[in-house]
Amino acid sequence: MKKALSATGLVYSTDAGRMCPDCRQPASACVCRLAKALPRSDGVARVSRSTKGRGGKTVTLVTGMALDEPALLQLGKQLKAACGSGGTVKDGVIEVQGDHCDQVMQALAKQGFAAKRAGG
Repeated sequence: MKKALSATGLVYSTDAGRMCPDCRQPASACVCRLAKALPRSDGVARVSRSTKGRGGKTVTLVTGMALDEPALLQLGKQLKAACGSGGTVKDGVIEVQGDHCDQVMQALAKQGFAAKRAGG
């Protein structure tokens, strides 16, 4: 039993809080999180419109961006400002409230990203 517990490593410490199970560093200083590869992408941003699961409200989705989290948040902020709308960034997908597919595609083109209209 002791061998199995020691093999799993430290999960929580009162000194640093939660610990990363992979690199065994505090979660705030995790080095393996920084070393993770960028999401796979073909280099083309897909811009689509969706209403699923939003009570009939329309949102514009931007997927397929091979950017790290801070860069994706910054791009999301710029796209929301270009459309004059709210939105969020979740799981590598930028959501802009409203039907702004054309405006988002123009804003992406200005920043040098290749964008395609997806889904109709």
